[in-house]
This record gives sequence, structure tokens and C-alpha cells, in this order.
Amino acid sequence: MRTASVERKTLETDIKLYLNLDGEGVSEINTGIGFLDHMLTLMSFHSEMDLNLICKGDLIVDEHHTVEDIGIALGEAFKNAIGDKKGIKRYSNICIPMDEALCQVVLDISNRSYLVFNIDFEREKLGTLDTQNFKEFFRAFVNEARVTLHINLLYGDNDHHKIEAVFKAFGRALKEGSSVVSKRIVSSKGVL
Repeated sequence: MRTASVERKTLETDIKLYLNLDGEGVSEINTGIGFLDHMLTLMSFHSEMDLNLICKGDLIVDEHHTVEDIGIALGEAFKNAIGDKKGIKRYSNICIPMDEALCQVVLDISNRSYLVFNIDFEREKLGTLDTQNFKEFFRAFVNEARVTLHINLLYGDNDHHKIEAVFKAFGRALKEGSSVVSKRIVSSKGVL
């Protein structure tokens, strides 16, 4: 079973995270940020990865440290759970609509960290969460998971719909890219 647990404690956050790549999309999430809990729940559901996450962060300062450190912990757990990557599909290209918004997420579980994040928000906040922190979450995830991730919002008007499409597509891309489809490593180099 491809699972990982991460405990990350800094002066800014205290995180306990459990991830099961081969789960059923069941989650228990408490980050102290309601909107982030909602997005991570959607990601877990659509990836069919079980996610248990508790984070106590310095939200009295702001949400940046919490969001970034959760991205770090999730990326570390993903990298650890996927292991040597033998047999995984590796690539994924997913488009997900959410009402008027359409998002494309393209993923390569490549051992190379790179993020392209093409989303413009109209609002500064969704719930209490600064919209600029979404990019920080994905950047932190990519750096720790060592994946290439392109997130392109093709169009949309409502910021809630935009980011909801992103997290659903991200979850589906993780599911597809990490799915075991063969007995070999999908790389002409022989390693990922």
C-alpha cells in the first residue's frame, strides 16, 4: 500500500498528515482555514486519495505560513508514498469545468520541480484566504513532490468556481499520474 505520514513542526506551524494514494477519497481535514479545508476535501475526493490533515498555524499573523507549510507536507507525503515510481502512468492531462470556469491541469511525476500557474483572480480573498496563497501552496507542493505541474485556467468569471475547478482537476491529475499501469519505469533514462 502506498502511504506516507508526515509530521512537520516549525515556529509557525504544527502539521500532522497521513496520505494513502490507493484510498477511497476519504478525508479528515482541519487547517483552521475553512476555504482551504473545502478545497483539500475536494482534492482528496477527486484523487481518491485518503487524506488526514491537522494543522495548527500562526493564523493570528496571517494564513501564508499555514498554506505554504501544508503544501510542503503534502508534497513530501506524496513523494514518499509514490516511492520509486515503478509502473506509474507518470503523465496526466485533465480538464475540469465548474459552471462557467474551465481549468486544465497537466502533470508529470518527473522528479523535476516546475510550476506554471496561469490564474487571475478578481477578488483578494475567498473566505478569509488570500487568493495569492494558492500559488504558494502549489509551489510548495511541487518543490517537495518533485513534479512538473501546469495549471491553466482557460476561462471563468467567479473566483470560487475557478479555484474549485483547479483543485478538482489537480486531484484527478494526481490520481491518473500516480496510477500503476505497468511494471516498468516510464522513462527513457530508466529512472524518475
